[in-house]
Amino acid sequence: MSTPTLLLVDDEPAILHALARTLRRGTADGLWPAMRTEVFTEPQAALARALEQPFALAISDFRMPGMNGAQFLAALRKLQPSCRRVILSAHADFDGLKDAINSARISRFMSKPWTDEELLAAVREELHDHRSALETGLLADQQRLVQGELSPQEAERRRLERLEPGITQVEWTSDGAYVLDPIGLDSRWS
Repeated sequence: MSTPTLLLVDDEPAILHALARTLRRGTADGLWPAMRTEVFTEPQAALARALEQPFALAISDFRMPGMNGAQFLAALRKLQPSCRRVILSAHADFDGLKDAINSARISRFMSKPWTDEELLAAVREELHDHRSALETGLLADQQRLVQGELSPQEAERRRLERLEPGITQVEWTSDGAYVLDPIGLDSRWS
């Protein structure tokens, strides 16, 4: 398995710095192996990055301008279904939480302010669950391959997709060209 990458999204840079600092402490304390962390203050920019980079875990603020955390994590779920999703919020909004659970399928809700111990334990558990899910999927596909229920090509396609979400999904135009920017995020170049 490759080095996990975490995605942190909050419109407040100070919160992002505090989260990143706490996560560095978790790595230094040996709670998990080395990992990469990417931070974004704008959910749209984070989604654009999710088209290029697979994430093991996303932690998002709930209240952000333009797109709330539930909307962001629901969109991320479509791009990267295996990415674990956590909402971090100072406001307990029942409807927002319900939306986050139902549409984004978050695995955890954490309140601000958090304790470092609570955050570290949650991240450790989420990374463990992500890795376990990937390993379980790979083992299940190996078993399907042995039983003849899966072709070697399909097993390899699934393996690659688990490691690098989106790598096997290519869009083609009617004239046979492939689409580089399927959702139009790079419109600044047109």
